Amino acid sequence: MITRAAVVPHPPLLVPELVAGAAAETEPVRAATLAAAGKLPGPWVVVAVDPAGPATFMPPLSGTFLGYGVDVPVSLGGDLPPDARVPLPVLITAWLRERCAVEVSRVEVVPPDLPTPDCVSFGRRLAAEDCSLLVLGDGSTRHGPRSPGSDDERSGPFDSAVHAALATADVDGLLGLDTGLARELGVQGRAAWQVLAGVPGPWHCTSADFFAPFGVGYHVAVWERP
Repeated sequence: MITRAAVVPHPPLLVPELVAGAAAETEPVRAATLAAAGKLPGPWVVVAVDPAGPATFMPPLSGTFLGYGVDVPVSLGGDLPPDARVPLPVLITAWLRERCAVEVSRVEVVPPDLPTPDCVSFGRRLAAEDCSLLVLGDGSTRHGPRSPGSDDERSGPFDSAVHAALATADVDGLLGLDTGLARELGVQGRAAWQVLAGVPGPWHCTSADFFAPFGVGYHVAVWERP
């Protein structure tokens, strides 16, 4: 049974070598992410969102952040040569695994448009596994003038609702997220958060944080069973 879960973002800026000029500005997100992931005992089953989904990635598997500017090799386990096709969430999972020194069973990548009922079904199927659950996903890309997308005043309320739902382990709040609005706001974590909401509780949140450096929302939270 899954007894502990962590929600973290998966931007390249987590890797210091990729943001040499902004390492200090991005340190709060990095520190919170590593702290949350570090609370999960292994093995990890990971759920992430990427257009490469649906797909399953398992060790042995290695990759590199070369496509993001610097050749930083990472591994889910094993010593295979880096595969250039490994998607970003899997690279971030491998980076976190190495720093937390845990085993990763697999990374389940779901597509961004996975319908809410399918997310719930997926979460229920995962519930019986003897593992910790790591959930990767980013919030809106439209927070203010520094954002990669154009500023959208709806981003604040949307990510505030996500943060409130994570901070109170409110599965109904996560399942009630507007999928169309999430898509318009560039939210990349909606489907993964709803997979978490599909894992039967009860749940209790032990920590929750929100950051928005460079105009992108990043959620970090840890859930446990009472």
